[in-house]
Amino acid sequence: MKMTLAQQLFTIVMVVLGTMLTRFLPFLVFPAGKTTPGYIQYLGKVLPPAVFGLLVVYCMKNVNWLGGSHGIPELLSIAVVAGLHVWKRQMLLSIAGGTVCYMLIVRFA
Repeated sequence: MKMTLAQQLFTIVMVVLGTMLTRFLPFLVFPAGKTTPGYIQYLGKVLPPAVFGLLVVYCMKNVNWLGGSHGIPELLSIAVVAGLHVWKRQMLLSIAGGTVCYMLIVRFA
């Protein structure tokens, strides 16, 4: 089923409005001169490690520990992520490094 021109324009406008709302709303709700509420500061501290933990659980959920590679590529990649994070304290670098490590192990092993 093909969208009409009006439906396409409406979809584009809604996507733009949704994007603008999510970009600008935090600056409107928490202006620079106002103190950030405690629960928002708390979420800023606990959410990054929680997301990291969620990624580990998600990546390990389908590992076959009794067959195939026995989870060795996954465990080595987790070690790379942990090592990079302890060394550089850059979450994106840690995740990217672990992903590249895993892809190389799976591809060439």
